[in-house]
Amino acid sequence: MNEFDTQFSFVDIIVYVFYILVYTYTIAVMGSYLFLGILSSIFARKYLRKNTFTDYLKILQSPEAPSVSILAPAYNEEHSIIENARSLLSVRYPNYEVIIINDGSRDRTLVKLIEEYEMEKVNFAIHTQLKTSKVKAVYKSKNPAHQNLIVVDKENGGKSDALNVGINVSSKDYTLNIDVDCIMEEDCLLKLMKPFLEETDVEVIATGGVVRIANNCKVERGRITEVNVPNTLIARFQTLEYLRAFLLGRVAWGSMDGLLLISGAIGVFQKKLVIDAGGYDVHTIGEDMELVVRIRRYARTHHLKYKVAFVPDPLCWTEVPESWGNLRKQRNRWARGTIETLLNHKVLFLNPFFGKIGLIAYPYWVFFEWLAPIIEFIGIILLIVFSLIGVINAPFLYLMIFIIYGFTVSFTVGTIYIEEVTYFQYKKRRQLLSLMVAGILEPILYHPYTVFCAIGGNWDYFFEGKKSWGGMKRVGFNRPGSKQARDEKRAMKSV
Repeated sequence: MNEFDTQFSFVDIIVYVFYILVYTYTIAVMGSYLFLGILSSIFARKYLRKNTFTDYLKILQSPEAPSVSILAPAYNEEHSIIENARSLLSVRYPNYEVIIINDGSRDRTLVKLIEEYEMEKVNFAIHTQLKTSKVKAVYKSKNPAHQNLIVVDKENGGKSDALNVGINVSSKDYTLNIDVDCIMEEDCLLKLMKPFLEETDVEVIATGGVVRIANNCKVERGRITEVNVPNTLIARFQTLEYLRAFLLGRVAWGSMDGLLLISGAIGVFQKKLVIDAGGYDVHTIGEDMELVVRIRRYARTHHLKYKVAFVPDPLCWTEVPESWGNLRKQRNRWARGTIETLLNHKVLFLNPFFGKIGLIAYPYWVFFEWLAPIIEFIGIILLIVFSLIGVINAPFLYLMIFIIYGFTVSFTVGTIYIEEVTYFQYKKRRQLLSLMVAGILEPILYHPYTVFCAIGGNWDYFFEGKKSWGGMKRVGFNRPGSKQARDEKRAMKSV
């Protein structure tokens, strides 16, 4: 009769538990991504079918269309400020104003705006509903064609402070908050305001839309005239990341009314509710997520029947970092902003009073957004340790690597496919091929780096107490030396 050794050492138990945890967490992550992806594709197709019959001209001609103030904070944006201002001023909408807030720029941002739009100082009565830094001056254009443009010059106080100034200056019922480095689609505002007009049973308090990557796209007079895949590999990685995050992430959360984040790049808010909730928090670095979570808490606490909507159309194009250093600063800030918001609103965690937000959305952000890089990092460290002491199960290791890598690449390919059958932004075969190649390389080159950046953000938040935003140098859409910039220079000389 054979005897079996039933005695397990402490190391054996640790390794066994490690295997179980890794397997369970991996399945949970992949399962959640798959569920969100399927839900997003269903909702996006449904939205497109429904939207086929939408007549946006009725909204454009309607005197009942809600009034909107477009708020665009600007800090050292001289390379792209004119193109962005043109984009904001060419929006198709019946009742809106554009407020560009110069947040103490140290370059020629303000000078360029004054020169381009013939701005002059005006006496302007500011309704101080939110406490802000000092406003130096308010400018309006002498040209009647730009009568809906307001430029505010203020002392530097950060993006949140600049948005609060914009709210104080604004005269409309809703605010569209946009990063000034973004290019808006012409019908962007029409589509963002549609949910406010459609809903009758609940009150829509905010809407967000899809953000795409503008690097190397052709821009003429504030419009994207040709969509291109970025030339640099790092920007292509981010293109895939944005496609997954918006097309297969936020679309799903929007369909479930579980959004905790509307991108700071573009979002519409009910102004009165934002003021009642205290405006943007100037002490946080993740102002976009923090505001959404706070107004949802406020609405629920005050027993409002509300909804935060999401529009799956590509509405806005933004420039992303093209250097690893700038990317690290951005992701470090994102990580710190996420931690700060989640800890400030920890009362939501598994709290049934807040419904889906407390029971589903908030725990998801904790386990799969905040803790995911930490869990992955610890897993890699333990994997290295177990390999060194010779207790790792090689077949298990290879199987897990194959499953994770295969799922990631397949999910990326699926994302590209869904993009092509829905919005079809990338029309050239070589563009799709370059995205496919980036998708194959992304898990090996890009993902480990973003994990490293997130770990750095956690370290800076908990051990360094870092609270600063961290600047990012922009090169602008029409880059010096680019073919487009050369063409425009020649065109100007010929005039």
